[in-house]
Amino acid sequence: MSRAALILLSIGTALFVGLLAWQGFGSVVSTLLAAGWGLALVAAFHVVPLALDAGAISVLLPRHRDGGRHDLSVRDALFARWIGESVNSLLPAGQIGGPVVMVRRLSQRGMPMRDAAAAITVSTTAQALAQIVFALFGLLMFGAYAAHGALHDLQTATLIATAVLGGMIVGFYYAQRRGLFGRLLGVASKLFGKRDWSGLMTRAEAVDAAVQAMYRERARVAASFALSLAGWIVGTVEVWLALRFLGHPVDWVDALLLESVGQAIRGAAFMIPGSLGVQEGGYLLLAPLVGLPPDAALALSLTKRAREILLGLPGLLVLHFSERSWQRRRALGRVPAVD
Repeated sequence: MSRAALILLSIGTALFVGLLAWQGFGSVVSTLLAAGWGLALVAAFHVVPLALDAGAISVLLPRHRDGGRHDLSVRDALFARWIGESVNSLLPAGQIGGPVVMVRRLSQRGMPMRDAAAAITVSTTAQALAQIVFALFGLLMFGAYAAHGALHDLQTATLIATAVLGGMIVGFYYAQRRGLFGRLLGVASKLFGKRDWSGLMTRAEAVDAAVQAMYRERARVAASFALSLAGWIVGTVEVWLALRFLGHPVDWVDALLLESVGQAIRGAAFMIPGSLGVQEGGYLLLAPLVGLPPDAALALSLTKRAREILLGLPGLLVLHFSERSWQRRRALGRVPAVD
């Protein structure tokens, strides 16, 4: 773990523990325990938005030249998405480790590295854009019928979070159009010279060309965006279910506000591993607007983290054993060379 990541993790952990202590560990834990077996159901339901996110990747996978289906199945995309989300949720890799692992997973399943990198890069951009639309949609839906004095503060916080996310997405998209991977490798070659970078540069330029070609297929990019947006919206049910099991049921619009704005706040703090502490603070900010007690808001956040553990730990185990299997087959010469 880098020093910066360690510092950010320490800050997030301190904020997380501080918020729990402020509200009282006992009351938060007792509220969480009220969910009982419902935590497993919440975790199981998460497979639905996960499958939609996998579909958002699958529609971008390359097709055969005859127009038929691509070599990889939706199942391959689902496993890649599951493992990538597990890495993002449980490992101190920011939001970078997940996409890297997804690219590797798809390439191990037989997809050329350049195509896998292009598909994950474009789908990640589409998902981030869908997250902004989702956050604004939730705020508009809530503002259309609610009249809370704190709504102005919420709008300010949401706009700041979406502005941060939007700025990052615009910068990321612009960098892709300007040859992101080739430029990054160019910088790396200057910082860490003393070797031949020509082969890696050729591959980086191939990825940049694949990304450019993928953006020209607007219908597929639009389909990826639509599936990502559907995944965010369906994820609202997870909040609705969790609060019902926690003994604090809310209606769908309130759940939409908690999920959309809460995810925007979490996304804006992507540099902190797992957005530890920031997610909890976001739910505390939103809790008064939907009539939710502070201890229930923190219990909701812990429910989401419990879901991340219930699904993420098996995902990391699958990653570990699949990596070992791939390395073994590679040593035996049963793995084709990476394109």
